[in-house]
Amino acid sequence: MQTSADIQALNERIAHESRVIVRLMNETSKVIIGQEYMMQRLMIGLLSRGHILLEGLPGLAKTLAINTLAKAIDADFQRIQFTPDLLPADIVGTMIYNPASNEFTVRKGPVFSNFVLADEINRAPAKVQSALLEAMQERQVTIGDQSYKLQEPFLVLATQNPVEQEGTYPLPEAQTDRFMLKASITYPTKEDERAIMRLNMQGAFEKVQPVATIQDIMTARQTVREVHMAESIEQYILDIVFATRFPSEHGLKELAPLISFGGSPRASINMALAAKAQAYLNGRGFIIPEDIRSIAKDVLRHRIGLTYEAQAENITSEAIVDKVLNTIQIP
Repeated sequence: MQTSADIQALNERIAHESRVIVRLMNETSKVIIGQEYMMQRLMIGLLSRGHILLEGLPGLAKTLAINTLAKAIDADFQRIQFTPDLLPADIVGTMIYNPASNEFTVRKGPVFSNFVLADEINRAPAKVQSALLEAMQERQVTIGDQSYKLQEPFLVLATQNPVEQEGTYPLPEAQTDRFMLKASITYPTKEDERAIMRLNMQGAFEKVQPVATIQDIMTARQTVREVHMAESIEQYILDIVFATRFPSEHGLKELAPLISFGGSPRASINMALAAKAQAYLNGRGFIIPEDIRSIAKDVLRHRIGLTYEAQAENITSEAIVDKVLNTIQIP
């Protein structure tokens, strides 16, 4: 049980450690303009060992964002373009026969990196999508009869285009559930786009320099785990998640015909972890209800199944989460 003195000491430690995160945000802002929401979600995933599913139109700097973050941490980055002809071995690697030595050797795939961009993940068939499952969940890859641990930090950023659905393979619920957050990004403002346009015309983008180390990130992750969560906050998380499963029991009878299934236990776990990371980013050693509310949509939007009735009425999972948040009592 943490005392007020413990939390005060943790606040001071976070204030000192979070300077690294501030440096990272400042360094990436040299190249990434007007996408604070996306960068903050990347930071939450990085600090809480979670993977991010980004949904947005082409040209919104999704690839550039994770590449820039990798450079600012001096970490390895690999981009995998998912296409219908991609094979699982193209992601995780394979065994290569060497005639000279008359033996097989392992050739590791691009998943053996700190940051992996799975670009347009829904363009590859299920067997390729599932090749990421072991890497994302177990943080290891099996090639032949050997398992190989992935290096930390390990972050998968997967993207998908919400508009064009021809020739795509929608991610099954079992796979989307392994993403901590599903972030939906939109166009920049006019002012931000003016700045982007000018910098591109001038070719004046600054070169991103490493301002943090992998050890800095590992230290921050450990501190994030120590962020205090009161029992009332734990109950708040459970009430929100259970309201998506059993809406009638939480004063949301009107949602029952609209939800085919609610958030899994991973929803509760990831909401707690993401809230801790959010509190850390805000320089606090404890979680407040606003931390939960700020990340609830990103945690739940891909974990709520909609019935045909909801789809016919154009009701989205975001609208359901809004209704839940507005109904469940805030501690």
